[in-house]
Amino acid sequence: MTKKDFINAWGILKQQVKGFDIPWVEADAKEKKDPFRVLISCIISLRTKDNVTEMVSERLFAVAKDINDLSRMSERDIERLIYPTGFYKRKAKVIKEICDVIIKDYNGQVPNTIDSLLKLKGVGRKTANLVLSLGYGQDAICVDTHVHRIPNRWGLINTKTPKDTEFALSKVIPKKIWKEVNGYLVSFGQNICKPVSPVCSRCSISLFCKRIGVNRSR
Repeated sequence: MTKKDFINAWGILKQQVKGFDIPWVEADAKEKKDPFRVLISCIISLRTKDNVTEMVSERLFAVAKDINDLSRMSERDIERLIYPTGFYKRKAKVIKEICDVIIKDYNGQVPNTIDSLLKLKGVGRKTANLVLSLGYGQDAICVDTHVHRIPNRWGLINTKTPKDTEFALSKVIPKKIWKEVNGYLVSFGQNICKPVSPVCSRCSISLFCKRIGVNRSR
């Protein structure tokens, strides 16, 4: 897939994805536009199914309206509220520590720069870029497993790590759509361009795809 192919394919892909659910964190961010909710729900979502992320995040935010409320809670209370998310005890500890640091060092405001966000314990580039793009409306590319896999499968880029993918994509796709990439490719990857045996027969942009690494498809 060339850069020109991508421009043509992106609009087609967006039309196909309209019929699929988008990740809950993104749907919530579009409605609430709250960096605090984006940050905490991203941490909860790691290695957790989307329906569980939605359930426990809503339960937590019903009790903790902002970062100050959450900071006043004990780790045990946070654990109880975010169970059964994966690694809930570890996540509760991280959430508690992040809230304390933000209140102490950032006057209770979630940082709005990549460098500051990456200083927070448990926050990697994926979470940091989601906070920037969904919480603050900044141009940032969030790379998860789908965003890493799919452009490499297309042949648009050739990268080995999510960080490399982030920087490679920033050079070949228009900046105006950086914020869209994660939500659309996650939905596309969950429903069509799956990790194993992608559903190529239903793919609306198969004409542009080089199918790199695809040994079996449907």
